[in-house]
Amino acid sequence: MDALTHAIEAYVSIAATPITDACALKAVTMIAENLPLAVEDGSNAKAREAMAYAQFLAGMAFNNASLGYVHAMAHQLGGFYNLPHGVCNAVLLPHVQVFNSKVAAARLRDCAAAMGVNVTGKNDAEGAEACINAIRELAKKVDIPAGLRDLNVKEEDFAVLATNALLSS
Repeated sequence: MDALTHAIEAYVSIAATPITDACALKAVTMIAENLPLAVEDGSNAKAREAMAYAQFLAGMAFNNASLGYVHAMAHQLGGFYNLPHGVCNAVLLPHVQVFNSKVAAARLRDCAAAMGVNVTGKNDAEGAEACINAIRELAKKVDIPAGLRDLNVKEEDFAVLATNALLSS
């Protein structure tokens, strides 16, 4: 899910280029197809190899197009609560994309298509919503918690987490 976050954040970045776009979208497709298989059967060498390539492609994308608010917040959340980085990203990814969909709906529609969602006949906003739903479904398939409450994050810590995330972004 961390690699998916890398790919989607790179794709919706204002620093994205045709090269980072190609890497990001291919990574999204490979992750959507192979992550559930690799999680279901850790000995599935083909799925694990595909995930290694996908994370490499996502890494190429984000190293050239940058990351976004998901990572800015996940770094703070993980450090503050001693939570796994990938889990923090996975929990935050769909929520931040709701925010991003206001300015990047067309790009999120592309991500939905890359995840195997049929977006034919959907406008950009509907495609973005389909992407967010696909992210949530994938996270559920691999047993990722749905929200911050599931991670025992306390509401009284939001202000310091938000302040630190803004300072690091």
